[in-house]
Amino acid sequence: MAIESDRSSAETAPPGPGAGPIRVMVVDDSAIIRGLYTRTLEADPEVRVISSVSNGEMAISSLKRQEIDVIVLDIEMPVMDGLTALPLLLEAQPKIAIIISSTLSRKNAEVSLRALRIGAKDYITKPTATSEAGAAQTFRDELLAKVKALGRSRRGPPLGERRPALPHAAGGAARPGALSLRPTVRDLPDAIAIGSSTGGPQALFAVVSALRKDLLQPIFITQHMPATFTTILAEHLARIGGRPCSEAKDGEPVQAGHVYVAPGDFHMSVETVGTSRVLRLLKTPAENFCRPSVDPMLRALAQIYGRRLLVVILTGMGQDGLRGAEQVVKTGGMVIAQDEASSVVWGMPGAVANAGLCSAVLPIDEIGPFVQRTAVRSAA
Repeated sequence: MAIESDRSSAETAPPGPGAGPIRVMVVDDSAIIRGLYTRTLEADPEVRVISSVSNGEMAISSLKRQEIDVIVLDIEMPVMDGLTALPLLLEAQPKIAIIISSTLSRKNAEVSLRALRIGAKDYITKPTATSEAGAAQTFRDELLAKVKALGRSRRGPPLGERRPALPHAAGGAARPGALSLRPTVRDLPDAIAIGSSTGGPQALFAVVSALRKDLLQPIFITQHMPATFTTILAEHLARIGGRPCSEAKDGEPVQAGHVYVAPGDFHMSVETVGTSRVLRLLKTPAENFCRPSVDPMLRALAQIYGRRLLVVILTGMGQDGLRGAEQVVKTGGMVIAQDEASSVVWGMPGAVANAGLCSAVLPIDEIGPFVQRTAVRSAA
């Protein structure tokens, strides 16, 4: 039986910019899951579950009656599934942030990646009865963190706390209060590394699709994703970019022109073996609450490639990549970041930009062309 629960209109009046709790809608056909999500989210005073419904059709109806900041949307539901509902929800409230919720399977990973391509901002995998000990608490922490990050990003900073505009690249006229940028490194890079999290798949698709076939450097990608999802991500990137792309395999030699994606639950590293560079997958502890994490990848690549490393930090919450980027800059490499306006969450790129580590801070549609020019400029 379809279930719908809405708070009264008096409780859901739209707050001013940055004011009031983050307003959430939970959409899942399981009453148990809806209850779990609601208890988890409302344990934090910054979050309020405004609506709890059991299918996509009811979510659309509910959304027409009230303002919502974030929707947690199940994939598989009767009447109307999540993928069908997604574009209709975005049509009703274009600025809403939608998190796809699904079980960890190849089918659901495929559907989740499709959802991300058509407008969902993030995803979360549901814990199961066979999940490892501690998985339920990890899930609760992840759900709350993502809802809060997307809710805050959707509203923007409170009035009076707007960040200063950025100069796009080093050498531009920096306005008072703008973040400082480092000089552009002139050495042609031997490798490219990309780190991303929330909103990352869409950003990765944009960057990789902009690279031409004459870019021959290996590309190393760490995207915060679970196993199975990273497999599907690599397949999508291969199709979109028209270049070899796969999950990294331990002991695999690094090849020119190949894209390597860190597999879920492993940090990706590179080491020198004789005259070759070889991929390594590590089960060392999570860093920044993540495995894979961007920091260990950047530390390893900085040691191997030194000043001939170009790093791109894309949209994502938290500050994973900051410490690794510091090592890249110390060894002479170059770091660029996605700008705030085009990021789903300006956590990771904002951290490196605010630390003064970047040579450029660019909108997403300019990052691929920048990488292309930097990596093949000697042949231009």
